[in-house]
Amino acid sequence: MLLMPLLFPAAAVAITLDISSPASIASAAGTAAYNMMTYYTGNQTGQVPGILPGSLSCNPKADGTYCWWEAGAMWGSLINYWQYTNDSTYNSIISESLQFQRGPDNNFNPPNQSRSMGVDDMLFWAFSALDAVESNFPPPEGNDPSWLALAQGVYNFQTSLWDTSTCGGGFHWQVYSFNAGYNLKIAIANGGNFQLAARLAYITGNTTYADWANKVWNWMASSQLFETQGDMLYIWDSTDSNNNCTNADNLVWTYNYGTVLAGAAYMYNYTNGSSTWESRVQQVLSSTFSLFFPSEYGGNVMTEMECEKQLNCDQDQKSFKAYLSRWLAVTALLVPSTASQIMPKLQGSAMGAAGQCSGGGNVCGEQWYSTTYDGLTGVGEEMSAMSIFGANLINSKMVPLSLRTGATSKSDPSAGGSAGSSPPGELAKPITTADRAGAGILTVIVCIVTVGGAWWLIT
Repeated sequence: MLLMPLLFPAAAVAITLDISSPASIASAAGTAAYNMMTYYTGNQTGQVPGILPGSLSCNPKADGTYCWWEAGAMWGSLINYWQYTNDSTYNSIISESLQFQRGPDNNFNPPNQSRSMGVDDMLFWAFSALDAVESNFPPPEGNDPSWLALAQGVYNFQTSLWDTSTCGGGFHWQVYSFNAGYNLKIAIANGGNFQLAARLAYITGNTTYADWANKVWNWMASSQLFETQGDMLYIWDSTDSNNNCTNADNLVWTYNYGTVLAGAAYMYNYTNGSSTWESRVQQVLSSTFSLFFPSEYGGNVMTEMECEKQLNCDQDQKSFKAYLSRWLAVTALLVPSTASQIMPKLQGSAMGAAGQCSGGGNVCGEQWYSTTYDGLTGVGEEMSAMSIFGANLINSKMVPLSLRTGATSKSDPSAGGSAGSSPPGELAKPITTADRAGAGILTVIVCIVTVGGAWWLIT
C-alpha cells in the first residue's frame, strides 16, 4: 500500500479548484508558482541570477533549452502573482533578477546576451518592468534604476531599429544583422514594441509614445502580418524582408494576439474610449476567441492550436498561453465592456488547467481541454497554469496604475542607450592587414618560446 502512490503518480490527484473561491484560486496559483520555481537555480551559489538553466544562448535555439526572454517573462508573471495573491515569497528574487539582467545601459541588453539579442527578447523583460510599475511593486534599492526607467531604456534603444529600407518600415526579429533570422519582420517584435509604446503612453501621458504606438500599428495593419477576412483578423507570425515582405508565414500563436490585444486596450484607455481603438480591441478579441477557444472543447478552454494537440510545442510555445491569460485579464480591466466576454474564457480555462495539473506533485501539463495528464511539464506549462489561475483573481482595484493614478516609479525619458551596429564588447573597427601581421608575429614568437621551453625541459 505504501508503494501505490509511487506506482501511479499521474492518476493520484489534480489541483482542486473552486472557481468561486478566491482562496482556492490563490492556492492553485501558489502550487503552480512553486512548481515553476523548482526549475530556477539563479539564486544558488555560483549561478547567474535572473536566467533559467540553458538560457545563455538561444540563437540558434537548441531543443530543450529555456531562452533568456522566457526568464524575463517569468518574472513578470510572478509580479502579477504577487499582485493577485499578496504572496511576496518571490519578490526579492524578482527584483534581483530584473536588476542583474538590465545591462550596463539599463535597457535589458546585457553583455551575456547582447550578441544574440532579439527585439522581442528585450521586450519581455521590459513588460515585466512595466508590470512592476503598474502594480507598485516594491521599488529597487539604492541607486538601481527605476522599473519605469528600465522600460523607457528599451523603448529608446529600439526606436533606432525601425527599418524603412525594406517593407516600408517595421522591426526585424534580431537586433544585429549578422544573426540568423534578421531578415524576418515578425509579429511579436512589432506587436511587442507597439504594446511597449502604448503602455508608456498610458503610464506617463506622453503623446510621443502614443504617436509611436500608432505608427507601429499602422505599419502592421498595412503589412502582411495583418490579414482581415470578414470579421476575422489573422495575425501571422512573420514576413520576410528579403522579398520585401510580399507574403507571410501563416502561423497563429496566442501570444501574438495577446500582445496586440493588450496594446490596443491600453490605447483605448489612453484615448478615453476612442471608438477606433474600441473596434480594434473587439476585432482582435473576437478573433482570439474563434482561434484559440475552439467549440470542440466547449468554447471556453484555451489551446495553442498550432502545436498543442500533437504535443510538439517547443519550450517557448509551451509558455505562450501564460501571456494571453494575463493580457486578457488586463483587457477586461482597461476596456470594461469586454469583461463579460472574457471572464467565462478565463474561468473555463482555469478549470481545465486544474484538471490537467495531475502529474506527480500536481505538476501541470499542456492540454487544458483534457483531464488526462499529458505527461509534460516545465516552466512554460507551470507559468501558463499559474497565470490562468491568477487571472481569475482580477478586480477593479487592480486596474494598471499610471503616474496620474498612483504609480510611484520614477520616469526617465532619456534612459538607455541607442542601438549601434555591433553589440557591446564587439570590435569598434575592422581588422586590418597590419593587425593580422602583428598577430602573426606574436604567434611565431609564442611558438618559438613554447618549443624552446619544451626542449630545455627535456634536455
